[in-house]
Amino acid sequence: MVPPSVGGALLALQRATHATLHLIATELVDLDLSPSEINALANLADGVGRTVSQLGAAVGAKPTTLTSVLDRLERRGHVTRSTRAGDRRSVLIELTDSGREAAAVITRTLADIEHRALGALPPEAVAGFHAVLNALTTEG
Repeated sequence: MVPPSVGGALLALQRATHATLHLIATELVDLDLSPSEINALANLADGVGRTVSQLGAAVGAKPTTLTSVLDRLERRGHVTRSTRAGDRRSVLIELTDSGREAAAVITRTLADIEHRALGALPPEAVAGFHAVLNALTTEG
């Protein structure tokens, strides 16, 4: 483990991100999805359809970047795109049955990983971690 003083919080976050993405990819290898696809499906797992802009904000990606992810998910039958009633310019992204199944596996796996990694920490530490993540997210 690298001491926290080496590289600061952002490098520690980057190391944790890479380790976490590797763990997620390993545990979800059977789904044959990229990290970006996993992220998109996880953010749609609540069953609420979202516009491309809304989903982009949720996953932390520009709508133009998200388009190729959605293309792949649509080809695999995990999402559908449709126009919204009253606004033909706005595209609504929704999960299909296979998308809901994949999203359920993803959310269970993420919850399990989070429980294993953070379950022994006091609630105040987890709340502080979320505060740090929110501060970094709003900085960008």
